[in-house]
Amino acid sequence: MGASSWPSAAEVRSPLQLLSDAKKKVAEMSGRDVADVRVVISPYRICPLGAHIDHQGGTVLAMTVNKGIILAFVPSCDRQVVLRSGQFAGDVKFRVDEEQLPRSSMPVKEKDSSWGCYARGALYALQKTGKKLNEGIIGFISGSDGLDSSGLSSSAAVGIAYLMALESANNLCVSPSENIELDKLIENAYLGLRNGILDQSAILLSKYGYLTLMDCKTKEHTFVSSSMLNGAKSSERANKYKILLAFSGAKHCLKDNPGYNCRVAECQKAAKILLCASGAESVDPRLCEVGPSIYEAYKHKLKENLAKRAEHYFSENKRVHEGVKAWASGNLVEFGKLISASGLSSIQNYECGCEPMIQLYEILLRTPGVFGARFSGAGFRGCCLAFVDANQAEAATAFVQREYSKTQPELALQVPGGRVALLCEAGDSARVI
Repeated sequence: MGASSWPSAAEVRSPLQLLSDAKKKVAEMSGRDVADVRVVISPYRICPLGAHIDHQGGTVLAMTVNKGIILAFVPSCDRQVVLRSGQFAGDVKFRVDEEQLPRSSMPVKEKDSSWGCYARGALYALQKTGKKLNEGIIGFISGSDGLDSSGLSSSAAVGIAYLMALESANNLCVSPSENIELDKLIENAYLGLRNGILDQSAILLSKYGYLTLMDCKTKEHTFVSSSMLNGAKSSERANKYKILLAFSGAKHCLKDNPGYNCRVAECQKAAKILLCASGAESVDPRLCEVGPSIYEAYKHKLKENLAKRAEHYFSENKRVHEGVKAWASGNLVEFGKLISASGLSSIQNYECGCEPMIQLYEILLRTPGVFGARFSGAGFRGCCLAFVDANQAEAATAFVQREYSKTQPELALQVPGGRVALLCEAGDSARVI
């Protein structure tokens, strides 16, 4: 674990406010000693390149940041689950021997619309895969800096946190690759969101100081080091660049946004047309199954909106591979240009985003010290990410804060604490401490 990974070794040993508060709350809830409380660290993720193509089996680049979800818990010594949140009111209670059903199959009056749906989803996924649970948990969950629903995959971080807590309480040995599939069950089967494996994979596989390169078709991954970091101490790595997160103040729960599932369906429709044109009607209609030569030969058959979706997929896959070379050689200028090109394609070809998000993206592009920027997450709301020269990071943060507050004053005030821009660093993978 690198020195800048969140929380650092020093922070774990010290009475870090977020950690110590969460552990104290669980001790109070359970009547147990603070020393008995376990903690899941589940970081947020960013995807510098590979936007919107994981659900089509594309190749993506990802890393975590030193912000995320903390879930403090103890085994309940019975089958009861009792949860409290640092962000939301009310307790969530259920039993691990209660059968969980997909939300789509529940009567409207029985659907859990509370913040506890991800905890129930974790139980659903574990039950669905035959995991036997005899212990519930008593837990307190909190997200750092109020970054929930911000485009950093906080939902995947939450789902993974609940999975790991329930597994730990029941002494289940579950690999990261299996947890990727379990969290995908939460998102796809329980909640009905048609996303891929990018978010879960980044959170569970990332390694501090590296980019994670993931093939979402084969589910294989490798770590990409950079020549600018070779031989550098952890403290020196952070002096090369910072990650700037810029928040729009526009929030909309992704599982309730029809735009995301619509884009997935359009990509699949484009793939089906291209595959049928090439005589491969029986092949799974995902764009990863369409070779570049087939795409070039038959792309004229796609109507305008489908042509745009396919163009984004193939150009983004190319940017990922170019990005690997730029990162490996330590060329942050070129790496940043590719990130910004990804952002432009998200707007023009994938057609996601809203006016405030696009304005924020454009502000970042003219911010001194920014190498490159794009939307984070699905792009329909939330935040933008940027890689910024560490020597200009503070000035860049102030610039974005000032310019966006002038452009969208009301939305800027809706960002927690009015803080539009936040600097952070690379993180590590999810774990129990």
